[in-house]
Amino acid sequence: MADFQGPNDAVVLTCALTGVLTNPAQHPVPVTPKEMAQAALDAANAGAAIVHVHLRDQRPNLGHLPSWEPDVAESIVTAIREACPELVINLTTGIMGSDVSGPIACLERVRPEMAALNAGSLNYLKLRSNHSWAWPPLLFDNPVAKIEAMAKAMARLGVVPECECFDTGIVRSVGLLEQAGVLPSPPNISLVMGVASGMPAKAEWLPLLVEEMPAGARWQVIGIGREEVWALHRRCAELGGHLRSGVEDTFYLPSGEKTSGNGPLVEALAVIAREVGRPIASPEQARRSLGIRDRQ
Repeated sequence: MADFQGPNDAVVLTCALTGVLTNPAQHPVPVTPKEMAQAALDAANAGAAIVHVHLRDQRPNLGHLPSWEPDVAESIVTAIREACPELVINLTTGIMGSDVSGPIACLERVRPEMAALNAGSLNYLKLRSNHSWAWPPLLFDNPVAKIEAMAKAMARLGVVPECECFDTGIVRSVGLLEQAGVLPSPPNISLVMGVASGMPAKAEWLPLLVEEMPAGARWQVIGIGREEVWALHRRCAELGGHLRSGVEDTFYLPSGEKTSGNGPLVEALAVIAREVGRPIASPEQARRSLGIRDRQ
């Protein structure tokens, strides 16, 4: 089981700046390098030590689509580093299918300190209120061969993986992957909770999930949803986990009001951390806590 971090241990705040497919014409998601840099600065000023970075197509009217162009990765990450040189960059690698050349090329170009590593597959489903599919049912496929390829690339580049787990079996698989030598020890785990076909955003699940983690695992919650995710974040902080939010995960503040951007969401995380008695980690503290210094 994961080690409990005491209530006085500093909590690492991560901001998920933009996400995958959200339409910038409808929601306050940054797309361009300038917008991403400003969003990162807002997050840093609110207490974030890490920014999780997705890459968007930079062509006109296509900012709702992902990009795996190394030039796009370089322009966005360079802008963030110039605006906030102290922040830890956590780059996405989540891609459908078996071809991981795009994500690996982006890792090679920008050399982030961390990167997300999807640690298992999930039938990604959602229904509308009339019980029709919100999108055609799809498989977010992350077989072991794909995980191994991404993990080897990260190890070669000195990038610390952040294992994203959408379901309980994936949480348990992280321990198996660690024992098999695929993942470094101890692993960093993100519990993705609130996807309709994955783990629910229920705070009472957290103690049981922590019991299933490998010894020494560092962990955080990624709460997908509306104002209900904030009880999840509070319980995570009480149990010693780290905290993440941003417009990739939710558009709603604890009050139920819609956020104007990333800054207020990170500010809400910081309030929760302080209310449960935990200080906010600096970027340098985050590097030590999550094993980043060990990989450099």
